[in-house]
Amino acid sequence: MTQALTLPTVSAVGSIDAYIQAARRIPLLTQEQEFGLATRFRDENDLDAARQLVLSHLRLVISISRGYLGYGLPHADLIQEGNIGLMKAVKRFDPTRGVRLVSFAIHWIKAEIHEYVLKNWRMVKLATTKAQRKLFFNLRSMKTGSQALGQVQVADMAHRLSVKPDEVIEMDTRLSGHDLAFDAQIDDEETFSPAAYLADTSGEPVHVLEARARERVHSDGLQSALGCLDPRSRRIVEARWLTEENPSTLHDLAAEFSVSAERIRQIEAKAMQKMRANLAPLVANT
Repeated sequence: MTQALTLPTVSAVGSIDAYIQAARRIPLLTQEQEFGLATRFRDENDLDAARQLVLSHLRLVISISRGYLGYGLPHADLIQEGNIGLMKAVKRFDPTRGVRLVSFAIHWIKAEIHEYVLKNWRMVKLATTKAQRKLFFNLRSMKTGSQALGQVQVADMAHRLSVKPDEVIEMDTRLSGHDLAFDAQIDDEETFSPAAYLADTSGEPVHVLEARARERVHSDGLQSALGCLDPRSRRIVEARWLTEENPSTLHDLAAEFSVSAERIRQIEAKAMQKMRANLAPLVANT
């Protein structure tokens, strides 16, 4: 259906103002004319009848779209999305129900514009449930002034819109925020764009090589520190601290070397002290 309709577009008429003027010049249909065209389209799939129904209601789309200009989206885009909703309404319109197309089409036009606003106003999705969408589109009109909402206002809005007070506060905070380009050029030297602190540099070749070199130095340093111990001290340190599964207890090692657990503790403490002294220059250089 949509391919057969030749609707005026902003690019075709040159500007949004010219488009609006062109739409206003299209005459409105009487109830009898509307019924006849809708019947022809329903019964005979007459696309010319559908085209006339759509064109005669373009001014309705323009009027509805003005209510969404506060979100900073292009008016031409809002109108085009509304036109899609209008065409869907024409396709589903049943003239025998005794309802004028204008009343039936309002729902479809608003629904299409709502979807467009939610998808394009912010990159981060703001409203996911029906109640949150209602909150998204009504919060600005219900809020008085630019100040933060008070507890009484929050409670009143939450009750009227059937949402939680926390959701009202969160939505108000997010709507009050501003978009910031990821790699924006900022003149203030002390201020950074998100690209400066959100980018993950851990996978860069330089950082990978540095991490591997640091790990290798630490591994070699540990082996060097263990090498400065006598066999018994090394065995105690490895059994106590360098065994991933089932490390030995003081009593286990005491039984192995036929000494007391306190003696094992003393040997371990002395060995650890000697190892720290051996590793000190390496730690200072990393």
